[in-house]
Amino acid sequence: MKTKRTLAIAAGKFVYWLSRLSGNRGSSLPGLAARRICPGILPELAAQVRRGVIMITGTNGKTTTGNMIARVLLAAGWKVISNREGANLITGVTASFIRKSSLWGKIDCDYAVLEVDEASFPGVTAEVRPQIVVLTNFFRDQLDRYWEVDKIVGLINTALQKMPDARLVLNADDPLVAQFREKTGLSCTFYGLDGFERTPGTGDRVREARFCPFCGASLVYDNFYYSQLGLYRCPGCPFARPEAQVEAAEIVLGQGSTTSTVVYDHNRVLLTVPAPGLHNLYNALAAFSAGLSLKVEIESIIRALSTYVPVSGRMETFTYHEKPVYLNLVKNPAGFNEGLAALLNGKECSKDVLLAINDLDADGRDISWLWDVDFEVLAEAGRLSFFCTGRRGEEMALRLKYAGISTDRIGLSRDMRTAVRKALAGTGEKVYFYTTYTALWPVRKILSRMALEGNYDQNLPSLS
Repeated sequence: MKTKRTLAIAAGKFVYWLSRLSGNRGSSLPGLAARRICPGILPELAAQVRRGVIMITGTNGKTTTGNMIARVLLAAGWKVISNREGANLITGVTASFIRKSSLWGKIDCDYAVLEVDEASFPGVTAEVRPQIVVLTNFFRDQLDRYWEVDKIVGLINTALQKMPDARLVLNADDPLVAQFREKTGLSCTFYGLDGFERTPGTGDRVREARFCPFCGASLVYDNFYYSQLGLYRCPGCPFARPEAQVEAAEIVLGQGSTTSTVVYDHNRVLLTVPAPGLHNLYNALAAFSAGLSLKVEIESIIRALSTYVPVSGRMETFTYHEKPVYLNLVKNPAGFNEGLAALLNGKECSKDVLLAINDLDADGRDISWLWDVDFEVLAEAGRLSFFCTGRRGEEMALRLKYAGISTDRIGLSRDMRTAVRKALAGTGEKVYFYTTYTALWPVRKILSRMALEGNYDQNLPSLS
């Protein structure tokens, strides 16, 4: 067994080195190689984590929340393993341990912080038992792979039933998440917003949780924050938005940051997260709650979250010729709507918008979800120019036209490099890139190449 384990780790490390050498991220392949040689490698390595495993799952926010939690623990002085680049299938989780392991299979780690794909959650938890599970939200996402939301909720509920000692960190504002307290009977910490007046018409048309998960009655909302997140109650049974132990009040959404007063245990603390959007505030609240559950000092939590740097494609910010450039991954209507809300937020100015849409397996072959995104809110917004590209760039351009956007504001280029250059060379004061998963890294690589080619100061991503 020791020989197989050593061979598996050596193969994984070699594949990782080879992938990086060829310019790829190599985030899942090392785990795939190692598991083929030694299928039991993951539980053997994970068993060496000294203090516990924290898992994050849900539709949106897994990568950002996971990285925030890892940052909180690192700030507290702990040694942490995490899959920070978002490789969240069982092969990616395995690869995270392979990279931190010695050749002989030794792990020096206090905590493992692992984001886990929703459909992979039962399989991963069968091999690695988490002490804390963070559930972010549930939206429709890649219907050709994930089916309807209720199917995913059922899979996760079944997996949680096998973890009687796990603690849950739950989004109180999402009824699809909040239901897990009653359905599992596990110890829970809730987080959410303490009131927020959303600007009308900024992407709240598509809502998943119309009915009570217990009695089937139509839920009544006293306030919507975005999608189905809000202040809800059931008229037919006691189910309602639970009281949250961690809440954000006095929220101010800035162009590049989000500020709020976080209320917990009758205490109040000011928190500014250097990432725009209400969704990033939710991510920060989840990380704050996880930190409290792990008894991390508040000073360490605030310091970690207030200095957080968004990772690849999660409203990542660059500058190009002194223009701010925002790179954002989009994969479902709820996430795209929040990205558009960030585009429309703040002082009005001219903006160039690149939309790179692919339909490969990792993106989801079915792109009909684009018709559920509230692009109509852009028709009334002036001073926006659009550049469509990717395998389904034509469909994206058509969707914008049907949203009421004038065709003279819509450009189309099948060559992604050309589209990126046109967007950056536009007359806008800011540039926003929205890409599906398989378009994200090609766009990022194009930006990196441009950084190497340029003879001017700029803050574009490196190729490392």
